[in-house]
Amino acid sequence: MRRTFLLLAAAALLAGCESAPIKAMQQTFSDLFQGQMGEADFNAGVKSYENANYKESARQLQSALDLGLNKSNQVHAHKYLAFINCVSGRPTQCRNEFRKALDADPDFVLQPAEAGHPLWGPVFTSVKARR
Repeated sequence: MRRTFLLLAAAALLAGCESAPIKAMQQTFSDLFQGQMGEADFNAGVKSYENANYKESARQLQSALDLGLNKSNQVHAHKYLAFINCVSGRPTQCRNEFRKALDADPDFVLQPAEAGHPLWGPVFTSVKARR
């Protein structure tokens, strides 16, 4: 935690610098933290989803996406958001979330049990086929 604080503080101090070495260092800091900021919200969102607390899960997953996730977790966050929208009777939003998952990873596929679900299985198949 202390290391993270020191790295963030250094990045903040260097934020106004314009030289090439400083810009390279800023990019390195950005790369280090990209995908890590939203992990806690992502994990909480998955847990809320598993506990059928879909409203809270959707909030947490969106927060995780806003904060930044690695590509794999981005895909899964959009997948869970698609599932939530499908079961909540929002097919357009369901499709949009599946599109975002496929934008992040065009090779993404649902697990067999997920693909067979009567609500979101056909939606995902349709979205995937149109790519």
